Amino acid sequence: MLASSTAFVAGAVNVASLIAFFAFSSNITGHVANLAKNVVALDIYDVVSVGLWLASFFAGAYTSSYVIKTYNNRYSAYRAHSIPIIIEIVVLVIVALYCDLFYEGKQLETEFIVGCLLFSMGLQNGMVTVISGGLVKSTHLTGLITDLGAEIADYFHPRSDRPLELKNKLVVRLTILFFYILGGVLGGYSFFYFKFEIFYAIPAILLTILYYDLSTIIVHKTATVFKPKRYTGSK
Repeated sequence: MLASSTAFVAGAVNVASLIAFFAFSSNITGHVANLAKNVVALDIYDVVSVGLWLASFFAGAYTSSYVIKTYNNRYSAYRAHSIPIIIEIVVLVIVALYCDLFYEGKQLETEFIVGCLLFSMGLQNGMVTVISGGLVKSTHLTGLITDLGAEIADYFHPRSDRPLELKNKLVVRLTILFFYILGGVLGGYSFFYFKFEIFYAIPAILLTILYYDLSTIIVHKTATVFKPKRYTGSK
């Protein structure tokens, strides 16, 4: 569920950002290449702009990982994992409201909005990386396809000694790839019909992840409250 939902969100946000603002919101490799190109061209403005975009993604990943590790020791893991999702939801709702009500297409505000989207994708990627122990990266398809190729080769190799473990990893990675593409297709298709209103729908998907985490706490506390107490007194 974590792999499919976050990959779907990443695909939808990335394609919607590309159509609306002509910039990727999760393709960090492309932004680094663009940064190098601007350095060669001595385009200082674009160097600073792309540099801030990279810093935004980094800040999101840093914030997510730091928050989870901080609150994981103080509270339950579920609460710790929910905080980055809540921050991401707030950022995406603000982007949706601004684009729907105030956006005029100016370059500076476009760059700021893309930076906010990159920050949200950094939050999400950092969260799923920490939770999955590095197995799931919802926005990093270059590494995913590389790992997929290596693991498929290992799976079919006659000397493979971990077929079950490899099979589980392959299922997760193929799930991420499928839902990322699905999110991209539906995100791009929906943008042509609903424009910036699509950014209202994406936080709703994230709420399902939040519910999945918090529902475990609710069920546990409810079971604790209504659990019959064991009688320990003497006869």
